[in-house]
Amino acid sequence: MKKLVFAALGGAALGLVTTVQVAGPLVAQDAQSSSNVYEQLDLFGDIFERIRADYVQDVDDKELIEAAINGMLTSLDPHSSYMSAEAAADMQINTRGEFGGLGIEVTQEDGWVKVVSPMDGTPADAAGILAGDFITAVDGDSVMGLTLDEAVDLMRGPVGAEIIITVVREGEVEPFDVSIIRDTIKMTAVRSRTEGKAVVLRITTFNEQTFPNLNEGIAEQIAEAGGIDNVDGFILDLRNNPGGLLNQAIYVSDAFLDAGEIVSTRGRDPQDGERFNATAGDLAQGKPIVVLVNGGSASASEIVAGALQDHRRAIVVGTNSFGKGSVQTVIPLSSDGAMRLTTARYYTPSGRSIQALGISPDIIVEQPRRQPDAEEEDGARTQRTEASLRGALDNDSLTEDEIRQIEEDRARAEAAAQLREDDYQLAYAIDILKGLNALGPVAGGN
Repeated sequence: MKKLVFAALGGAALGLVTTVQVAGPLVAQDAQSSSNVYEQLDLFGDIFERIRADYVQDVDDKELIEAAINGMLTSLDPHSSYMSAEAAADMQINTRGEFGGLGIEVTQEDGWVKVVSPMDGTPADAAGILAGDFITAVDGDSVMGLTLDEAVDLMRGPVGAEIIITVVREGEVEPFDVSIIRDTIKMTAVRSRTEGKAVVLRITTFNEQTFPNLNEGIAEQIAEAGGIDNVDGFILDLRNNPGGLLNQAIYVSDAFLDAGEIVSTRGRDPQDGERFNATAGDLAQGKPIVVLVNGGSASASEIVAGALQDHRRAIVVGTNSFGKGSVQTVIPLSSDGAMRLTTARYYTPSGRSIQALGISPDIIVEQPRRQPDAEEEDGARTQRTEASLRGALDNDSLTEDEIRQIEEDRARAEAAAQLREDDYQLAYAIDILKGLNALGPVAGGN
């Protein structure tokens, strides 16, 4: 006990001596730093006044100051920015799941607007906009040199009005124009359906509706299947999901985990870090899960995929995700505007950060591009069989029930083949679930 006391006292004494020795230089450094800050603020004031007095035309003081604030924030990283009162109000609407626009989530890269993902069922989706596309001009006006918010403002407009965006796409030699009609975007956070015996949960965004929609969708599909025993498993389709609210990503992950860490966040100050853990209860009731991701899966999507992957609760299939591993805090300001500031990085349960790296799938499956219609028609010739020959003998060895069963099995096989043409990645995920279900209950999931 005495050794511990002396060690503590020794440490305190050493700290006191050290503090006395360096206190003078530290004070001097702080004073020098403050002096530099005030000099820079004086410089800002001088430039502001010179612009007001000598710029070629009158300027709006409020817009000038907001532009300076936004420039300061956007110089930090692509996700920090200033939001005017109008933009802050729009953001509140967006998280509730309904807003006006084209239906694309965008970021900024090398001065251009980059599409993170088009949203399902929106004008941008219908027009063929893809994750990874670069938007270089809006109605003929270049977006180079604009802030992200300014570029987004160019794309806003009345519902029903046409907008022409110029797109640069990997694999295309020349930029091309795309005409889109603006519309009211009503986000359905989760769409559920059954393919064969697999329940497909298409999660398009993480807003306030996401977890309630997911909970309802799972219950409905299990009931329609006649019980969980008639379900092979679940597919969480997070492709082209740009993310959203952190708490919703935690709820969705928790829905399939009984225990353990879901995600942790770490800021500049270690004391500001947080850990979020799962609670008991698995909506999938132990059935296997496949998570689908691609280059448009970002942020909250990556939290879910990373949590289920690290806990070996799901197999992740598709292509590498977007790689947004930072947390933004929206801080209200006195002007009714807000500041979106990157305040932390998030980490998956195994302690990995996916910032700029993304989630690597367990099984990499590319989505083949659709072949031109002409080629499809060439391969769609009707196959001749014995039954198609004139005068062919009937099969009289089967009962009507057996024939009906064969026809139903054939219809399912044809539907699966069509799905493979329409969505190869989803069909692949369904095949995985069939194999896992054949092996029996998931081992070591939680």
